[in-house]
Amino acid sequence: MPPRTQHRRTSISDVARHAGVSVGTVSNVLNRPDRVSPGTRKRVEAAIAELSFVRNGSARQLRAGRITTVGAIVLDISNPFFTDVTRGIEERLTADDYTLMVASSDRDPEREARYLRLFEEHGVRGVMVVPTADSIEHLLAVRERGIGVVLLDHPSPVESVSSVAVDDVNGGAMATRHLLDQGHTRLAFLNGAHSIRQCADRLEGVRLALAEAGRDPDEALVEVTVSLDADGGEAGIRALLDAPDRPTAVFCVNDLVALGALRTLRRAGLSVPDDVALVGYDDVTFAAELATPLTSVRQPRHELGTRAADLMLRGGDASAEHVVFQPELVVRESSTSAPA
Repeated sequence: MPPRTQHRRTSISDVARHAGVSVGTVSNVLNRPDRVSPGTRKRVEAAIAELSFVRNGSARQLRAGRITTVGAIVLDISNPFFTDVTRGIEERLTADDYTLMVASSDRDPEREARYLRLFEEHGVRGVMVVPTADSIEHLLAVRERGIGVVLLDHPSPVESVSSVAVDDVNGGAMATRHLLDQGHTRLAFLNGAHSIRQCADRLEGVRLALAEAGRDPDEALVEVTVSLDADGGEAGIRALLDAPDRPTAVFCVNDLVALGALRTLRRAGLSVPDDVALVGYDDVTFAAELATPLTSVRQPRHELGTRAADLMLRGGDASAEHVVFQPELVVRESSTSAPA
């Protein structure tokens, strides 16, 4: 595929010419709209929309001929998984004297769009994004305006956009196989919304492993949709405790959910793993330090970040890459009394 042509960034002078006004008038519309008559303001705003103009908050960097700021939008920076990923990004960028701007979308497409706009206004070289939806049309539009795009923790649906991801189908399957190997026949999966790619893929892996073992997933599995935090884990366990046929093993979509599940099981007087086995996902730092160390599917968090940043710094469609890391199951006391 030939390299993508970089389009010149629309300037404030372009907007002024298009609207038939002075540069000062456009500046007033952007910064002091009350000083501009409604009719003129409407004409300038229409020109801004037609030309896809984004004001540049990093003119000094542009004048110096080198943009050294990169943006990253993750789902939730308070999740230790994304904290570690961001640390990897930051370390790689720092090595080349780049600066990182970080934001959380909170899984809200509108919030993601606002941060993308903000990053463009600051004149970032590129953005690394954990998309909130499968469609990346809005990210392709950002790229057409000359901003580099790398998908983070998400495979790319198009060949020309670089991506870094983890094989979450395999991760969900290996956690399930482990619990089946421990003799469990009735499993629960505390999962997030299926609209989140990672949640959907991990569920696919769970069902795949059950089917491979000759189990009907619809009969052997109880799925409970929860929020992706410790409160979600608590709510999920409470729902399972009220079930007439309580599962003997619980797989959690991430370690924060598993943390809430663990403390709720203990409050209910149940022993982990003797009464209920528990497996998390991500293998964040606290997983090994809990009173009952947590079995978890380890993701290469730091490597995800460093590789995404590396692809961002390379840039260009001609060098687009799609990196898929394989997860690793780390067995600890929460799922077996004889940890490997």
